[in-house]
Amino acid sequence: MITFLIYKLILCVVVFAISLGIAAYSTLWERKLSALLQDRVGPDRAGPFGLLQPLADGGKMFFKEEIIPNVSNRFLFILGPSLVMLTALMTGAVIPWAKDVYIGGALYSMQITDINIGVLYLFGVVSMGVYGIMIGGWASNNKYALLGAIRASSQMISYEIAMGIAVIALIITSGGTLSLREIVETQDAGFANIVWQPLGFIIFFVCALAETNRAPFDLPECEAELVGGYHTEYSSMKLGLFLFAEYINMFISSAIMSAFYFGGYNFPFSHELYDAMGLQDGSKWIALIGFLAFFTKIVIFISVFMWIRWTLPRFRYDQLMKLGWKVLLPLSLLNLAITVVVEFFRGNISF
Repeated sequence: MITFLIYKLILCVVVFAISLGIAAYSTLWERKLSALLQDRVGPDRAGPFGLLQPLADGGKMFFKEEIIPNVSNRFLFILGPSLVMLTALMTGAVIPWAKDVYIGGALYSMQITDINIGVLYLFGVVSMGVYGIMIGGWASNNKYALLGAIRASSQMISYEIAMGIAVIALIITSGGTLSLREIVETQDAGFANIVWQPLGFIIFFVCALAETNRAPFDLPECEAELVGGYHTEYSSMKLGLFLFAEYINMFISSAIMSAFYFGGYNFPFSHELYDAMGLQDGSKWIALIGFLAFFTKIVIFISVFMWIRWTLPRFRYDQLMKLGWKVLLPLSLLNLAITVVVEFFRGNISF
């Protein structure tokens, strides 16, 4: 029992460190990618090839002067970014990062917890993040921050509906399971879910852009209209928590899409490769190769997030809401109906 608890504690620390590390270096990769798209060099002063730039940016955030407005609600002002960061980190707990591995003769899961309602847990935690944004914008006692918070909350709530319906279709395709590990494992023996749910994936991806407040859906932070949006009055590391949480959410969203639609740690011809290498289930090498495959998919998705940001212009707010309610919601319902019909004729469901 003690060994199990120590292992889970180590896994929590590792996932926490990876989330923070990916978030930090995503800022560098975004600046490098934008420089590539705009024919610039990008950061190259802090360390070789600019590799220490995230550390310099983090240090700058810590040493900046912290300002809390006198007219703000101090407790809620501090609670807002803390809640946003907490919910961003909690989502990584149910993601299966690799296959189970034998350590010292015992089989250990490369997942912090495999609950049978993992999908509901994800949506429950993600929906809590909007409270942090709303609390931060309201507690600032600034009209621009409040408008940004209202925009963020209405945007996230609107797009969660289409995303949830798309995930219902995915659950039906995966045999009705709500466990993320089981969803990943169902893609090991056959095709990845992207084959059965192409429309569902597109809907989920667009909603993920909106949920993470990434361009072209970054209306809550629209500097041309709202100065800085819901975090206008924030400075120092409290502002850093808001910005960091966005990159962690992007990382987790990429991991969820990879797990839901692209097989997670599974990849084509993986069993042939393992057989050629003489590896058996529980091998550390299988876990490592699977993790690298999963990580590669995540990096590709993160790069696509950034590519879209530096390619598409920002929507008007009425266009954003119209897309969510009049386009994505009907499409998600259509996708659900098509999924039910297809799965019925495949013999996977019955009435």
